[in-house]
Amino acid sequence: MEAGIGAVSWLQRYRLNSFLRSSVWLPPLLGMVAALLLSPLIRKLDLILGWQAVVGPDSARALLAALSSSMLTFIVFVFSILLVAVQLASAQLTPRIISLVYRRPVLKFSLTFFVFAFTYTLSALSRIEDSVPQISLWVAVYSSVICIGLFVYMIDHTGKSLRPVSVLTLVGNQGQKVIREVYPRPVAGTEDTPTNVALLHQGDVSRTVASGRTGAVLAFDVTGLVELARRADCLIELIPQVGDFVTRGDPLFRLHRGGEAMTDRQLRESVAIGPERTMQQDPAFAFRIVVDIASKALSPAINDPTTGVLALDQIHRLLRTVAGRQLDTGRVNDGAGKLRLAYRTPDWEDFVSLSVTEIRHFGRESIQIVRRMRALLENLIKVVPPQRAALLRAELDLLSRGVDHDFRDPEDRVRAASADSLGVGGAP
Repeated sequence: MEAGIGAVSWLQRYRLNSFLRSSVWLPPLLGMVAALLLSPLIRKLDLILGWQAVVGPDSARALLAALSSSMLTFIVFVFSILLVAVQLASAQLTPRIISLVYRRPVLKFSLTFFVFAFTYTLSALSRIEDSVPQISLWVAVYSSVICIGLFVYMIDHTGKSLRPVSVLTLVGNQGQKVIREVYPRPVAGTEDTPTNVALLHQGDVSRTVASGRTGAVLAFDVTGLVELARRADCLIELIPQVGDFVTRGDPLFRLHRGGEAMTDRQLRESVAIGPERTMQQDPAFAFRIVVDIASKALSPAINDPTTGVLALDQIHRLLRTVAGRQLDTGRVNDGAGKLRLAYRTPDWEDFVSLSVTEIRHFGRESIQIVRRMRALLENLIKVVPPQRAALLRAELDLLSRGVDHDFRDPEDRVRAASADSLGVGGAP
C-alpha cells in the first residue's frame, strides 16, 4: 500500500491497476494496434529481401479477403459463446465469479491474438498491388491457422476452468494469497492480539467526512492515511469496514483531536469505492464467494450436495490459513508510536460464522454436508491455536444438535453424526 500524496493519487493508481487487471477489451485493442504497427515493418522487410509469392495478386486478394471475413465471423462467434458460457456458469455457481473468469490470462491472450490476426490480414490485403509480398502473406495465413489451434486450446481451458471444482480452487488460491498479504504475521503463543482494541471516544471527534460515492468499500491506503494524520497531528478513523456498502452522504471518516487543515478530497482519494467487492484487501470476500456457491448448490432448484462438499474443502483450507495468522488489530501507529489510524476489521469469530452458518442452515438435511462439516470442525479443533478452538467446539455442538433434530431415523442419525472427509464414502 503506497502513500496517497503526490501528483497521482493513490486512488488513481488503484483504479488504473484495477482497470488493467479486469479489462477484457483493452488487450484486443492493443493487439489491433500491434498489427497496424507490424504491418509496415513486415512490408519493408519484404522490400529489402525482395521476396515475392508464387501466387498471383488476384489469388492472394481472394485468399486474404476470405480469411479476413472468416476471422471477423470467428471473433464474433468466440465472444458470443464466451458470454453465454460465463453467464451459464455464473447462474449455476454465483455471479461473483464473472470478474474472475474474465481475468484469466489464456482468455485475454486468445482474444488479443484473434483480433491481431484479423487486423493484420486486412492490412496485408490493402497493400497487395502488382505483386504479392511473401512474408506478409505468410504472416496473414499462418496467424489465421494459429488462431484455430489457439481457439481449440482456449475452449478446452475455459470449459475446464468453469467446472465447480476449478472455480472453487481458483477462489481458494486467491483467497489464501490475500490472507497472507493482509495478515503477514503468523500467530504466536496462546494469546491473540484482540482486534479493534480500545474503542475510540466519540466525544473528541473534531470533524466527520461523508462519502462522495455510492458502492462497496474495496480498499484503502493505509500508509497514505497514516502520513496524512501525522502531518496534521490527528487521528483518522475509517468508519466502514472493507466490503461494507456505503451511499453518498454516509459517514466515511471521523477525525479526532484536530485535522482541520486536511481536505475532504485528500481523505476520499485514500479510499476506493466500487460496485462490487474485490479480494484485494478483503479476505472475507473469498469466503463469501465459496459460501454463495455452496448455498446455491444446496438449493432445492439445483440440489447438488457434492458441490457443497467441494466448497467445504476450500473453506477448510482457508480457515486453516486464517487460524495460523495474527489477525489485524485495526490500529496503526506512526514512526513515533502514536496512534494515527483506526479502522474496523473482521475477527476470528467473523470468519468462522461466515464459513459455516449458512452452509449448515441450507445443508442441514444432507448427510454429505453434515458429515463433511463435522470432519472440517474436528480437524480444525486439533490444528488451530488453542485460543481459537473454543469457537469451533461451539459450532460443532450446534451441528450435533441439528443432527439430533433433523434426522429422525436412529440409523441415519448415527451416520450423520460421523465425520467423513468426503461427505459420504470416505474414512470416518
